Amino acid sequence: QVQLVESGGGLVQAGGSLRLSCVASGSIYSINLMGWYRQAPGKQRELVATSTSGGSTNYADSVKDRFTISRDNAKNTVYLQMNSLKPEDTAVYYCNADLRTYDSIRYRTYWGQGTQVTVSS
Repeated sequence: QVQLVESGGGLVQAGGSLRLSCVASGSIYSINLMGWYRQAPGKQRELVATSTSGGSTNYADSVKDRFTISRDNAKNTVYLQMNSLKPEDTAVYYCNADLRTYDSIRYRTYWGQGTQVTVSS
């Protein structure tokens, strides 16, 4: 069984920083894409940033130059460094991963439970 567990969320003032972490555990054979999404109250879940196993990254326009995604492939961990936070960044942040387990030949998408980020003005 695979689990993705996020940590690092919290309450921060506008202009501040937070660093989110997400660890994937279980019978994991290989991880391809890992990423962060967020969902604000009353809104749809949206992409924040993704990273391939080779290190290629992609960001939503709203977070470019403020957020940085990184990975530690040896630890099956993805990070999101968030700087210059704004009140509109307030949301539940979810980690996801496209991965293959030892008992499957296919890649599947797994999600974490989410971590709350609240930015006060």
